[in-house]
Amino acid sequence: MQSLLIIAGEVSGDLHGSKLISALRKRNKSVEFIGVGGDRMIQSGLKAIYHIRDFSFLGFTEVLSHIPFIRRVKQKLISIVKKEKIQLAVLIDYPGFNLSLAKSLKKLNVKIVYYISPQIWAWGKYRIHKLERLIDKMLLVLPFEKEFYKNANLDFEYVGHPLIERINEYQFLSRDDFYKKFNLQLNKDILLLMPGSRKHEVELILPAILPASIKLSQKYDLQIVIALNENIEKGLFEKFIGKDVKLISSNIYDLIKHSKFGLIKSGTSTLETALIGLPFIVVYKISNLSYLIGRLLISIKNIAIPNIILGKSVVPELIQKDLNTDNVFQTIDSYLFDLNKSQEMATQLNKIKNLLGDKSASEESAKIISEMLNE
Repeated sequence: MQSLLIIAGEVSGDLHGSKLISALRKRNKSVEFIGVGGDRMIQSGLKAIYHIRDFSFLGFTEVLSHIPFIRRVKQKLISIVKKEKIQLAVLIDYPGFNLSLAKSLKKLNVKIVYYISPQIWAWGKYRIHKLERLIDKMLLVLPFEKEFYKNANLDFEYVGHPLIERINEYQFLSRDDFYKKFNLQLNKDILLLMPGSRKHEVELILPAILPASIKLSQKYDLQIVIALNENIEKGLFEKFIGKDVKLISSNIYDLIKHSKFGLIKSGTSTLETALIGLPFIVVYKISNLSYLIGRLLISIKNIAIPNIILGKSVVPELIQKDLNTDNVFQTIDSYLFDLNKSQEMATQLNKIKNLLGDKSASEESAKIISEMLNE
């Protein structure tokens, strides 16, 4: 039996990793999957050495305090690679950890597939030379990345975006069925809050967006619903919210589809929201030191993936000091007051699906990885 190392360090990686494992198992029934992932990857067949909840720290300064833990994880994974004689590793996004691990794996002559390219086009173009040394195959999920890598000494392939296949396969509930399932008020539209998948994010972002959301809900007769991530304890939210705010931890795609407007933390959720077609704003906040370091590294104007794909600022971004109650209220108020403005955003967001194409990222990636396993 062959063993394959597969590493995802966050919720979005777990989502994409589970689909990839399922696609690989169809092609390679004798392969054992070992590594780091979450509940979805475990359900798909991963033997998890660590769970993604162990990696819930965020930002540069937070990572520094976890260096001893990160070293222990790397040492454990390397020892398993040696013991199981693993010859191929699939690293999913999460570049801070995965690129460091790749360096150690390369010394053991392990072939490395990187699924979902590190966003070095945003925060470190000089690192392309590091990727050239470490990565045997880069699987791209954003179309503009092909142009970025075309002059690199790197074997890459565009496989499509995994969210396309996930959303296409999803069986949406009707508005009435969704409202009834979660005991929502049928006569009120939803103002959706998605403040992040990590405790640290929620603690910084939710206090900045909740007061404005309450004011907006009162002005426009909306009901506030917060998407509760499965990796965060419900009690964390309960210390911020009152009885009029609803927490929902499942059917998130239905929640997005049947909402009126969204406040979405920067990350994979912004692309999910855009593809489903909900008008929204992007919110983001980390520690001040982490933000200052990040600004020194980031070389692009926008941080929201939908804006980057479209090549223009379609979705407002309220980042760091700009993320405050007044800004949140005024920005969203302008969209709720002028429905033509909201509709124009939805029209622009609708273009993203065509730009991403209709490839099945999991199947395309599984085919490539299987061929490498069989070499």
